[in-house]
Amino acid sequence: MPDTRASLQGLGVVYFGNSWHGENRTSSHHVAVRLAATLPVLYVDSPGMRAPNASGRDFKRAINKIAAAFRAPVRTAEGPWHCTVPQLPFRRIPGVDAFNRLFGRWAVRRALRRVGITRRISWFVVPHPGFMAQRLGEELCVYYCIDDYAAHPGVDATLIAQRDLDLSQRADLLFVAPPTLLDAKRALNAATVFSPHGVDVELFRQANDPATAIPEAARGLARPVVGYFGSLHEWINFELIEWLAQARPQWSFLLVGHAATDVSRLRALPNVHLVGPQPYRTLPQWAKAFDAAIIPYRLNRQVANANPLKLREYLATGKPVVSVRNREIEKFSRWVRIADDRDAFLAALDDVLNGEPPDAAAQRMASVAEHTWDRRVEEVLDHVEHALARRTAAAPRISEAYQ
Repeated sequence: MPDTRASLQGLGVVYFGNSWHGENRTSSHHVAVRLAATLPVLYVDSPGMRAPNASGRDFKRAINKIAAAFRAPVRTAEGPWHCTVPQLPFRRIPGVDAFNRLFGRWAVRRALRRVGITRRISWFVVPHPGFMAQRLGEELCVYYCIDDYAAHPGVDATLIAQRDLDLSQRADLLFVAPPTLLDAKRALNAATVFSPHGVDVELFRQANDPATAIPEAARGLARPVVGYFGSLHEWINFELIEWLAQARPQWSFLLVGHAATDVSRLRALPNVHLVGPQPYRTLPQWAKAFDAAIIPYRLNRQVANANPLKLREYLATGKPVVSVRNREIEKFSRWVRIADDRDAFLAALDDVLNGEPPDAAAQRMASVAEHTWDRRVEEVLDHVEHALARRTAAAPRISEAYQ
């Protein structure tokens, strides 16, 4: 990516995203790192989507997070500055919402001063801190909507839906990753741009490199190996994986990722291997052990509106992919086997594991070769520059109207 854009000189970004230290690298991280190659970025961890309970544990966690907001921002090895600006989760208690608003703006402005960002673009990848949009003295407000946030399990759905709506309307520029949300967002904001996920092509093609070493924990597994990497969360169809593993006891099922829910039934199966969360840059090494990769999501509202990041990552490894269906996945149906029930899922795995054309892996890799994160962020910055230019051109006309 080029490191200079004339119209962005002197500007920085205050970027509200998922946890910087989370187990998974999401599009929130990929975009922020590439923005930081062009202009200063303050990455603000924004916890607070989960619906709270009245436990002492939640209260203690909230106090600890508030204390974290007083620490100075830290420069990360990947480029952005990083800080935490939490919100108290007990929003139904009188005064908590007002505290969150006042404290949040104060803490963000304080962090911006510490890193020397005086002129700024506000950039939201999550909706719940959206009450700060257009209230930070920013020259442009961007909302990069990558999910149907209110459909996530365990979130304060009413609050998140309202914040998502407000931010979608308030943003000067609205990027949308899931294609199913595009029409609804355009009805709310004329400055809406479709921006699907990218992929780190150079990283994930290492799974096809003879020099790439398979991690020790994946060596020696009975073949074929059916693999998955990503969070093991409520949206994963564990019953499907269990059924597949029982139907093919001679296969190995290798699951790489943080288990955020009960996976004891899978752990009890002798041919299912859960290796926990692994560093993002090692995922191609794990994928090299796969004979096929799976996307075993539950068919719910969240998945219907998802743009799965792992879809492009799997394809970049060249491995065969078997997946459930949604609108974004259907776009890749030429290279992905899509199954609508568990019998079809098993049949698709049987088929791809029984042999493929010699050029199948190369075709899958070629299908995402142009979908790099560098290219995606370049396109995004083009739109940002045009939006800034429109605002600059409009400013004299607005000023003249009041003379």
